[in-house]
Amino acid sequence: MGSNIEQSQDDVPHDQNLKGKAVASQKFKRHDSLDLESSKMPGAKQVLGWSVILKLAFQSLGVVYGDIGTSPLYVFSTIFLDGIKHEEDVLGALSLIIYTITLIPVVKYVFIVLQANDNGDGGTFALYSLICRYTKVGLIPSTQAEDKDVSTFKLDMPDRRTRRASKLKSTLENSNFAKFFLLLATMLGTSMVIGDGVLTPCISVLSAVGGVKAAAPSVMTEDRIVWLSVAILILLFVFQRFGTEKVGYTFAPILCMWFVLIAGIGIYNFVTIDITIFRALNPMYIVAYFQRNGKDAWVSLGGVVMCITGAEALFADVGHFTVRSVQISMCCITYPALILAYLGQGAFLTKHSDEVADTFYKSLPKSIYWPMFGVAVLAAIIASQALISGTFAIIQQSLALGCFPRVKIVHTSRKHHGQIYIPEINTLLMLACVLVTLAFRTTEKLSNAYGIAVVFVMVLTSCFLVLVMIMIWKTHILLIIAYVLVIGSVELVYLSAVLYKFDQGGYLPLAFAMFLLFIMYVWNYVYRKKYHFELEHKISPEKVKETVDETNSHHRLPGLAIFYSEIVHRRIPPIFKHYVENVPALRSVLVFASVKSLPISKVPLEERFLFRRVKPYDLYVFCCVVRYGYNDIRNEEEPFEKLLVERLKHFIKEDYMFSIAANGDNQEDAASLIERDVEMLEKASSIGVVHLVGEQDVIASKGSGFAKRVAINYAYNFLKSNLRQSNKLFDIPTKRMLKVGMTCEL
Repeated sequence: MGSNIEQSQDDVPHDQNLKGKAVASQKFKRHDSLDLESSKMPGAKQVLGWSVILKLAFQSLGVVYGDIGTSPLYVFSTIFLDGIKHEEDVLGALSLIIYTITLIPVVKYVFIVLQANDNGDGGTFALYSLICRYTKVGLIPSTQAEDKDVSTFKLDMPDRRTRRASKLKSTLENSNFAKFFLLLATMLGTSMVIGDGVLTPCISVLSAVGGVKAAAPSVMTEDRIVWLSVAILILLFVFQRFGTEKVGYTFAPILCMWFVLIAGIGIYNFVTIDITIFRALNPMYIVAYFQRNGKDAWVSLGGVVMCITGAEALFADVGHFTVRSVQISMCCITYPALILAYLGQGAFLTKHSDEVADTFYKSLPKSIYWPMFGVAVLAAIIASQALISGTFAIIQQSLALGCFPRVKIVHTSRKHHGQIYIPEINTLLMLACVLVTLAFRTTEKLSNAYGIAVVFVMVLTSCFLVLVMIMIWKTHILLIIAYVLVIGSVELVYLSAVLYKFDQGGYLPLAFAMFLLFIMYVWNYVYRKKYHFELEHKISPEKVKETVDETNSHHRLPGLAIFYSEIVHRRIPPIFKHYVENVPALRSVLVFASVKSLPISKVPLEERFLFRRVKPYDLYVFCCVVRYGYNDIRNEEEPFEKLLVERLKHFIKEDYMFSIAANGDNQEDAASLIERDVEMLEKASSIGVVHLVGEQDVIASKGSGFAKRVAINYAYNFLKSNLRQSNKLFDIPTKRMLKVGMTCEL
């Protein structure tokens, strides 16, 4: 055991291998990834009882549904920009709204997409990481065979329709173009969601504050509305630092009140104005609407799609809660309230078609106008929360997978690890929202920009979901075809409609996406180049033994030294040779730690550390791979070095015990050796632990092309110099840290 860390199953500590497989066999009997978050951590099933799920469902109202919940503020006005030309156009538009909400947020996201969560986490990168675990399509390096033994790495899937899945898997694995395309598409989708996080606060707050102008146009000018909106946006982003749990508890009662009020007003309107509005449930009104209006009806789909803005947040924010809690809150509260609200507005417009520009506020009973205005403003503020929280979640995922520059991630809840806050991103989002609000000024212009981002992410999610259906779920081919023909075709029609308004503001989310895509791709490109540089310049165990023997003849200091590196194979990183050449003294115990992120949500603590020992044993040199999921909390419960030492002692004991079982060694001799080595480790760690962090300055190699020089020498080094350093990310004590610098030509 412990002879190799790269390919052999013997590399994994014997007890860890057995534990991982036992956990998997005991807990992962489901045939899809629905509700796997209840099994991803030891003891998690006790936490996620129905009382907790219902509590999370209530919290989710204040985080997930603000965007889609406040869409009644502006949907009809964005559909009929030129007014209502025919009475039955209202029924056609209302029918489109009802069936769009039913088909996309409810059928697609709540009942299908949420099942594709990655151990409880959602979003574009979660789908990508799920696909990468079943096919070798990831460009992110350092995948190892033993990673599949992590209990949360692999799902227990049925073995049906394997031939079709294997054929598609083989096609993707053998195509470099497919690998790059999947990664770029994931980055682009992630960038689009972040773009949503910029546009959602702007359009929601502007539309709500505009209610003052509808009631008192002489008091509230456009400039005052804009500046009041900017002030509200700043307060919203300042509030983010208190965390998702506090935000959810604060906002959830307001959103709950909002849904009750819009449902009640909707019922009041269709009962008192036009009870026959339920005719809109007949989809034939959609057909008649297109026959009557032709191209104008197709263009108006760009307004209809505004009724499902925030649907992607159902998936992106699921990591903050649970699948079941999101399903309950959507089906029991949000969906019924929205349908009743739109029915009421439709009934109002059948009799007051000239009021379509301010449908929401004009349809309110006068006695509750101002109280409802206050709730609407608060709800619009909360609407921004869905995409802000989603942005934090997907950036955390992309950061852990080497696709985003280093930023600080603050975990705001000890109960629910998915609830996070990223200060740098929060500040950038706030500045972007303020600038967009000042530039566009009206909801009509912003709606053109917003639609493209919303529909593009939905289409990308559908594409990834089809791959999941074929390769992972092994869904029946007829169901896959039905999904593509029904949901996929509807989304493509909506995408064509919103692209029609590209020159009217639709370019904005694409500009955001291209900027973010450039940053993400440059960071990932250099990340992979650095990894391969270390791999090519790795040091063999024989060379390490020779170096240690030379050092022993001079001086070896008591204590424990931990060398950090991105390399995760059997060799020692080149930073070790560079260190010895400049500092000819080594500690009595050496650990080469490779901190590695797996494309999964969490790695159980007992499966986190992999060790091997460089022979002979009296060198006291160990290699260690420390594996994290992209939602694991690092060093918040216990110091990293303490965890490492404890797991290393456990490894030493199990290594000798395994040797006894395999080779028939004397148990008494083994016991004395175990005691000696554990005592040596404890003594070294008690004397002092020094952390050696490699600081690699990267430059493009001679003869590199112009694009490569710009990406490495300028773009990457600019990002690196202005972002967090590795010691801050891992909470390494400054007084016991030594940075070893070297220059790498990539």
